[in-house]
Amino acid sequence: MRKWLPLTAVSLGAFMLLVDVTIVTVALPDMATGLHTSFTDLQWVLDIYALALAALLLGAGSLADRFGRRRTYLCGLGLFAAASLACGLADTGGQLILFRGLQGIGGAAMFATTMALLNTSYQGRDRGIAFGVWGAVNGAAAAAGPIVGGLLTEHLGWRWIFFINLPISVLAVVVTLRAVRESRDPQARGLDLPGLVSFTVAAGALTFALIRGAADGWGSTSTLGLFALSAVALLVFVLAELKGRNPMFDLGLLRNPGFTGVLAGGMLLSVAAFSYLVYTSLWLQSVRGLGPVAAGLALVPMSALAFVVAAVAGRRLHGASPRLTIGGGLLLIAVGALLQALIGADSSWPVLAPGLAVAGAGVGLATPAMAAAAMAAVPQRRSGMAGGALNTARQLGNALGIAVLGAVFQAGVEDHLRGGVLPNAKQAADALTSGQAGAVIGHAPQGQVAAVTELVHQAFAVGLRDSFLVSGGLGLLGAVLVFVLVGRRSAEDGCPAAPVATGSAATAPEATLPAAAAGR
Repeated sequence: MRKWLPLTAVSLGAFMLLVDVTIVTVALPDMATGLHTSFTDLQWVLDIYALALAALLLGAGSLADRFGRRRTYLCGLGLFAAASLACGLADTGGQLILFRGLQGIGGAAMFATTMALLNTSYQGRDRGIAFGVWGAVNGAAAAAGPIVGGLLTEHLGWRWIFFINLPISVLAVVVTLRAVRESRDPQARGLDLPGLVSFTVAAGALTFALIRGAADGWGSTSTLGLFALSAVALLVFVLAELKGRNPMFDLGLLRNPGFTGVLAGGMLLSVAAFSYLVYTSLWLQSVRGLGPVAAGLALVPMSALAFVVAAVAGRRLHGASPRLTIGGGLLLIAVGALLQALIGADSSWPVLAPGLAVAGAGVGLATPAMAAAAMAAVPQRRSGMAGGALNTARQLGNALGIAVLGAVFQAGVEDHLRGGVLPNAKQAADALTSGQAGAVIGHAPQGQVAAVTELVHQAFAVGLRDSFLVSGGLGLLGAVLVFVLVGRRSAEDGCPAAPVATGSAATAPEATLPAAAAGR
C-alpha cells in the first residue's frame, strides 16, 4: 500500500481545495451577518480566490519545474493552511478578502504541481489508476462541499469551514514528505515576471471594474479608470509574451481555432454553470429561510449529476468528437440555466432542481473531453502549456462570471424595488443582496409588512431570473463558439499518449482527464 501514498498526498490537497471552493457558497449569508459585510465584499470573498488561481497558475507551474514540484506543492500547502487559519480568525470583511487571496496563491502552487506529481510517481497501469482515483476524489469533493459546508456552518459556525483545512493540510504535508520524491524539469525556463504581473493587473482591474460598476455607476471615473487600466495591462501582457525570452503563454497557440474554441468554451462553461450559485444560496437562505444544510442539499442535483455523467461520459464517449461533447454539454448548461429562470416570487427550492440537474449533466458531459481536446489541438511539446491555459481560462471565467452576474442580479433587484413602498430602493437592494432580507422586512412601515415581504420576494426572483437568463445566453454563446471553431475529430486523435510531466500542466478542479483515463 505504500506505493499509493503519493496519490493520497495529492488527493488530500485536491479534495481540500475543491471543498473550500464549494463550501464557501452556502456559508456566505452567515459570513455577511457575522462580519457585517456588503454585497461587494461577498463577491470578493469568492473572486479573489479564483483570481489568484487564474493569474498565478502558469507562473507557479514554471517555478515548480525549475525549483522542484514537491517543494512547490509543500510551500503551497503551508501557505494554504496558514491562510485558512487567518480566514477563520478574520474580524472584518477586508481581512477575510486578504486572507482568501493568500489562500488562492497557495492553491495555485498546489494546482500547478498536482498532475506532474502523479505523472512522475506512477507508470503504466498504476498511472491510469492514480488519475482515475484522483478524478473520483475531485468529483466527490465537489458534490460533498455544499453539504459539508452546511453542516459546519449550521452546527459549528462559518469559521470552521476554514479551520477544517488545518488537520487535512498537516496530514497532506506529512504524507508528502514521507512518500513523494522531488522532480524538476532539466530544461525549465525562467519565470516570465512581466507577463505574470501584467496578466494579474489586467484580470484584477477588469474584475474590480465589473464589481464597482454596479455600485458606482458604469460611467463613473473610477469604473472607467479601472477598465482603462485593464486594457493597458492586457496590451503590456501581449507585448511581453510576444517579445519575452520565456513567455508563460505562447500567443501563437491562439491561431489554432480548435484550441481557441476550447478555451472560450471552458471560460464560458464556468460562467454559465457556476457563477450564479452564490446568489442562489443567498435566495435559499435569506428569502426562503432554509438553513445552511438544507441550502447545501438543494444544490446537490448539479454536483451529483456532474459527477455521474462525467464518469459515464469518460467511459462511454471516449474518442467521441469534442465538438459534440463540449458543445452539447454547453447546450445542456444553457438549457439548465433557462429552466431555472422559471423562478417566481412564491417559488421555493424545488423549482431549481430540474435546471440544476440538467446543467450538472452538461458539466459532466463537457468536462471529460475538455482538457484532452485542448492538448490535442496543439503540438505535444506545448501540451503542458495548453492544459495550464485551459485551467487559467476556467478560473478567470469563474471570477469574471461572479462579477458580471453580481451586477446583473443587483440591478434586477434594485430596479424592481424602485417605485415600491420602500423609501430608498438602493439602500434596500444593498441590504437584500447582503443576505439581510429579514432586516428589510422587519423595518417595514407599520401596516405594510405584507406588502414589503411580497416586494422583497419579487425583487429577489427578478434578480435571479435575470442572472439565469444571462447565464443561459452565455452558455449558448459558448456552444456556438465550440461548434464553429472545434474540429470534428476526437481528442484522442491528437492527444499525447500520457500526461506531460510539467508543472505548467496545471490541474483542473474537475475530474476531466481522470474521467477520460477511466474510459481507457
